[in-house]
Amino acid sequence: MNKKSFVYVTYIATTPEKLWAALTSSEFTKQYFFGREIISDWQVGSSFHLMNKDKTEHYGEVLVYEPYRLLAITWSIKDAEGDRMSNVTYELTPLNGTIKLTLRHEELLEQDIRKDEGKIEGFNNGWPVILSNLKSLLETGKILPAF
Repeated sequence: MNKKSFVYVTYIATTPEKLWAALTSSEFTKQYFFGREIISDWQVGSSFHLMNKDKTEHYGEVLVYEPYRLLAITWSIKDAEGDRMSNVTYELTPLNGTIKLTLRHEELLEQDIRKDEGKIEGFNNGWPVILSNLKSLLETGKILPAF
């Protein structure tokens, strides 16, 4: 089976501390991740859950936790055959008052990447919307208008 990867890079005018808090704090994720909360104690080997109200949408395990620099987790994907795991890595690189945020979503299958047909389906369409919302929140204090 041919594994796919999705990489998205954005530049955010913020500090590493604020971006890290936005990635790891439920209060932040609720704002830019369409009401979803990320729950974990962020210890390597611990679980995380992405919750929509009281329902777990995605779950996984913390693989790497290096504050203000690198966060790697496994990420569940539900499909017709059940749950399978992929890997998500956030890498923060400071650049003179701006943070380069690189997101890598690896171990994907072809069906996880979707042609953009005006829907936010597939990781290649969903992650850019989520990270654009995050960027807007950190830079302006507001998320993007609904579309």
